[in-house]
Amino acid sequence: MVLLQILSTPEFLFLVFLLILFIIIFARAAIKRVYEYERLVVFRLGKYLGEKGPGLVVIIPFIDTVKKVDLRERFIQVTKQTCITKDNAPVDVDFLIYYRVLSASDSVLRVQSFEGAAVGIGTTTLRAVIGDILLDEVLAKRETINQILRSKLDEVTSRWGVKITNVEIREIIPPKQVQDAMILQMSAERNRRALITEADGKKTAAITIAEGEKQATILRAEGERQAAILKAEGFALALDTIFKVAKQLDTNTLTLQYFETLKALAQSPSTKFIFPMEFTSLLTPIQEFVRRATQINK
Repeated sequence: MVLLQILSTPEFLFLVFLLILFIIIFARAAIKRVYEYERLVVFRLGKYLGEKGPGLVVIIPFIDTVKKVDLRERFIQVTKQTCITKDNAPVDVDFLIYYRVLSASDSVLRVQSFEGAAVGIGTTTLRAVIGDILLDEVLAKRETINQILRSKLDEVTSRWGVKITNVEIREIIPPKQVQDAMILQMSAERNRRALITEADGKKTAAITIAEGEKQATILRAEGERQAAILKAEGFALALDTIFKVAKQLDTNTLTLQYFETLKALAQSPSTKFIFPMEFTSLLTPIQEFVRRATQINK
């Protein structure tokens, strides 16, 4: 009865509540949930104990201390840094550093603040690289600068258990005077290309027109040649036909043709007649024809 009275007292219930609360707090502090992409670096009384995770990790509260490290690939944004090129031109450059932790313990034990150290090394390396390159090469060799920065950073960060996966320059801003000169140069280059394109177009058009005229001249000459050949062939055929018909004509027929011609000449209004020299030779057949006709009548 006395025990039941003690257990039912408010003071005892309060102590039980405090005990349960302490157990919950102790369990919450002793049990850590670690994701697959995380690792816990555990220290016991200040001494390195090891890496733990993933899953549930049990530690001794108030004795063990932990440092959680993310193993996923992350990036550091480096703000604009003013660098001097080899030809003493100031340029503003900002870039990104992509990295991934390979050893959680080394990233905690070997460097106090990896991100701060990476930014410091990145900026000093960038200034050294830019200082050995001319301004035009800085603007044209961005990929080369990325490769140099990545290799330089990776050499230093490898001892920290961190792998530099990539370095990307986001923006390179030259001085205002250089920007104005670049704009003028770009405008002049575009005008030059436009003039070259226009000249090439005119040249192509002239060549096309000349080629067309050449083809037209060739076709015209070929047509005229074919027409001349056909005309000559027709004239030769006509002469051949006339020659064949003329061979079949006798002297009397030719004489009658001459008379028909003289008859046509007599009907013309002209008072002068010109006879060819061959006309006298026509009298002989006529005389012969008259002589034969007279003999027949007799």
